[in-house]
Amino acid sequence: MRKPSELDVAVGTGARTRALVYPASDADRIGAALILGHGAGAGQQSEFMVEFAHALATLGIDIVTFNFLYIEQRRKLPDRGPVLEDCYRAVIRAVRDELDSSRQTLFIGGKSMGGRIATQVAAGDPSLPVAGLVLLGYPLHPPGQLERLRDGHLPSVRRPMLFVQGTRDAFGTPDELAPIVARLSPVPSVYPVEKGDHSFKLQKRDAEKQADVYRAIQNAIASWIVVV
Repeated sequence: MRKPSELDVAVGTGARTRALVYPASDADRIGAALILGHGAGAGQQSEFMVEFAHALATLGIDIVTFNFLYIEQRRKLPDRGPVLEDCYRAVIRAVRDELDSSRQTLFIGGKSMGGRIATQVAAGDPSLPVAGLVLLGYPLHPPGQLERLRDGHLPSVRRPMLFVQGTRDAFGTPDELAPIVARLSPVPSVYPVEKGDHSFKLQKRDAEKQADVYRAIQNAIASWIVVV
């Protein structure tokens, strides 16, 4: 397991954040990079983010994670949408300057909020050189508030998208996503995680089965990236 390198990122607000670059396995390198933003409650050093970054790098993809400014500055509440988007765009610029594979094929996405911000960034700039988006537990709506859908901007993304969604996700299930993605072009792919919650965790504590679930998700992401 190779240690990630650090990438200093200047954000347009005058602040700076830190990204981590997990290099692809040399034997399986596919010539693509994937930037993953973290969820609202934990930064890039969370167990989920680190585990997925290492695993996907092993499958041949250069993985980049980063902290949104509020995490980097040790604040609890996420910044407003425009600030989060500015940070994500700054990371994209820095990665394209530093990482050869990102200039070949670049994907963006993230876990929960990180994925939502990635879709907003892509929707806001049709010229952004992004080949597709990987969304890990897309927060379609707040828990228990099915009427507050966060889908209005999705038709403007206009790039391939992969939604990985747990069937017990309180923020939106694959069934709830189905009628929305059916109206998008190109039609996104949806990977349902049976009995998985917002972080794809199973109800029963079975470490071996949980590892199998994560491994299947990671393989699905790598396979999707290869064919996009």
